[in-house]
Amino acid sequence: MRFMIIVKANQDTEAGAMPEESMVAAMADYHEELARAGALIDASGLHPSTRGWRIRYRGDQRLVTDGPFAEAKELIAGYTLIQATSREEALEWTKRFPNPAGPGGDAEIEVRQLFELEDFPPGEAIQRFRQLGTV
Repeated sequence: MRFMIIVKANQDTEAGAMPEESMVAAMADYHEELARAGALIDASGLHPSTRGWRIRYRGDQRLVTDGPFAEAKELIAGYTLIQATSREEALEWTKRFPNPAGPGGDAEIEVRQLFELEDFPPGEAIQRFRQLGTV
């Protein structure tokens, strides 16, 4: 089972502020522990929405909107992908995730399970995804 730990953005991350060295060190410790346990798949921080864009689909049209986007609390500042044998194991890992705002700060992470190809009914399109070997 794969899970995504989503670090919610805030005004600082949307302003492009880089985390303090102590936060980077805490995240490195946590991710090294995940890696040693064989649970780490990927992790990265994201640039602020000022450097991004959205595409809205209206029928066959694609409308591009450049960032920034209004509600920082609805945006993502970073993520960690983990592999766990159960929801409970994933929950235990995420309880140990360092506070993204630093000790004593207010922050929020969200955790979502990823779909696996086995979750979908068999079919030609699913087989094509299997051949890609990326999911």
